[in-house]
Amino acid sequence: MTAQSLIDRQLILDQITRYYYNFGKETKTPESSFYAEDGALILGTRRFEGKEAILSAYGGGARPAPAAGAAPAAPRERIPFNMTVDNALIFVHGDTATSQVIYTEYRPEKKGDPVRMTVQGKEFATWVKVKGQWLYKERYVGLSEPPAGWKE
Repeated sequence: MTAQSLIDRQLILDQITRYYYNFGKETKTPESSFYAEDGALILGTRRFEGKEAILSAYGGGARPAPAAGAAPAAPRERIPFNMTVDNALIFVHGDTATSQVIYTEYRPEKKGDPVRMTVQGKEFATWVKVKGQWLYKERYVGLSEPPAGWKE
């Protein structure tokens, strides 16, 4: 372990924390900005490759046009919620890295209600350092075990 690998580990942990913190914000940063240009988000069996596809996975990007004569759908109200990340394991390999974390979502039923735990799961990710910034290369959500070929 080197001083640089400790710094890189903390930078990756900061990115993970910012990513999850972003989910509950009323005004958020596009999730795709946390990914490399050729990054991939894998949600169970669904794979979203590239920034546009990742943005669409989160409901961003172009919305389908309403049917002829129909009024456009009202945007749904965004209710702030909390995401926590625990038990982070991060392994730095030069300009690449792997990580695994446990995430927990706490959400109110409607604005003003108390929050309750709604989701908990694991994330496995590979990272790449691009122009000094750590970005997701592949992010696997919802697996109970590491993906095939996983390297710590």
